[in-house]
Amino acid sequence: MAYNRLYCCYLVPFGAFLNMNIFVVLALAMLLIIVALRKKVPIGPAILAGGLLIWVAVKPEIPLLGEAAKQMFTMQRTYDLLFALYFVVCLEIELRKSGCLKGMVQYLNHLIHSTKVTMAVMPAFLGLLPSVGGARFSAPIVDNASKGMTITAEQKATINFWFRHIFEFSSPIIPGMILACSIVGVGVGDVIIHLVWVTALMFAIGWMMFVRPMKFEDLRAQNMGEDPDFDLQRNRLDFWLSILPVAAVFLLMVFGGVGAAVSMGVVAAAMVFVLMGTNRAVPIRDIFIGAIEWKLLRDVTCILFFIQLLDVTGVLGQVVESFKAAPLPTPVIIAGLSFLIGVLTGMSQGHVAIVMPIVALLAPAGSLDLVGVALVFGVGGQMITPTHVCLIVSLDYFKADFFKTLIPVIVAETALLGVFSIYSYLTWAS
Repeated sequence: MAYNRLYCCYLVPFGAFLNMNIFVVLALAMLLIIVALRKKVPIGPAILAGGLLIWVAVKPEIPLLGEAAKQMFTMQRTYDLLFALYFVVCLEIELRKSGCLKGMVQYLNHLIHSTKVTMAVMPAFLGLLPSVGGARFSAPIVDNASKGMTITAEQKATINFWFRHIFEFSSPIIPGMILACSIVGVGVGDVIIHLVWVTALMFAIGWMMFVRPMKFEDLRAQNMGEDPDFDLQRNRLDFWLSILPVAAVFLLMVFGGVGAAVSMGVVAAAMVFVLMGTNRAVPIRDIFIGAIEWKLLRDVTCILFFIQLLDVTGVLGQVVESFKAAPLPTPVIIAGLSFLIGVLTGMSQGHVAIVMPIVALLAPAGSLDLVGVALVFGVGGQMITPTHVCLIVSLDYFKADFFKTLIPVIVAETALLGVFSIYSYLTWAS
C-alpha cells in the first residue's frame, strides 16, 4: 500500500516530468553523479544514485530493480570481472611483497635508460591483457617507477589509465575488437591496419600531455652499479618473474581459450610455488586474504548494477531509436551513438554490442570507415566516464582525486577525437 501511494503520488508524476526527453534524464543523472562526487561520495554509490534517478524518471517499477539485480548476479560477465580483479590483486601482492616489481623497475631503468619510458610503456604492455585487471596490475609498476619523485597521485593515475588503453584499436585479442568484426563481417586484420595509426596517435598525445611535462630527477642519473639495492642478476630474474604471469595469462586466454578469471587464478596459484622456488616466498595468507578489497568490490558492483538498470528500463533502446530518427549524416549518428553508449556503459563490449548491429545494417558489405568511427568514438566515451572500471581501479590504487585525474584525460581525448574526425573527413571512402 505504501509503495502504491509513493508510486502514484510521486514517482509517476516525476517520471512523466522528466521523460519528455531521454537525453534530459541522462543529463540530470550525470549531473547528480558529478555533484555526488564533488561532495566526496564514493564513486560506486554516486553512480548507483544516477542509475536510480534514471529508473525513477523512466520506469519506476520495483520489480525492475529485482530484475536488474537478478541479471547482474546471473551473468557470467559479473563473476569473470570480479574474480579477475581479485586474482590480479593476488598477483600484484605476490610480485610487490616478493620484491619482483621493484627489481623489474630497476632492471628496466638500467635497460631502457628512461624512467619516463618505463612509466608509459609498462601500462601499455599490460593493456594487451584483455581484462580490466591489467589496470590494477600496472598501477604498482607506475608507482614503483616514480618512487622518490614529486609526482602527484593524479598524474600517476592518469598515466596508468591512459596508456593502458592505447591498443584498443590495434590488438587482435581485445574482446570489443573481436565482437565488432564478427558482427559487421570485416576482418580483424583489416580493422587493425585501418586504425593502427590511432594507437600511435594516442601514445603520442599521452606522452606530450602527461609524461613529457613531468619534472623530476631521472633514476638513470644515479649510477645503478653503485646503488646497494641494485643487483643486475637478481633484478634480471625479477624482470622475468614479473613478465611471466602476464605471458602465461596471455597464452591461456588467447591460445587456450580460458576465461580471464580462471587464467589469472591459475597463474596466481602457480606463482606461489614459483616464488618459493626462487627464494622470494610470500605468505599465502597475505596473498589471498590481503587481496580482498571491499571498497573496490562495492564500486564495481554498483557500476554493474547501473549498467543493468539501463538495460531493464529500456534506456539504451530509447537512445538508439532517438539517434536513428535524427536527420544527421550516418557517420555523425554512429559517432554520437557510440560515444554516448561508451559513456553510459564504460566498456567496449557495451557500445560494440549495441552500435555494431546498426553499423552492419547501414553497411551490409562492411565499411572500415564506419567501423573505425564506431570503435574510436565508443572508446572515446569510455575514457571520460566514471563508469569505466579501469578508472575506478586506478583512482582506488593511487587514492587520486576523480576530477583532477579525469579533466586532463578529457582534454587529451578531445584532441584525439578531433584529429581522428578531421582525418576521417578528408579520407572517407566514397
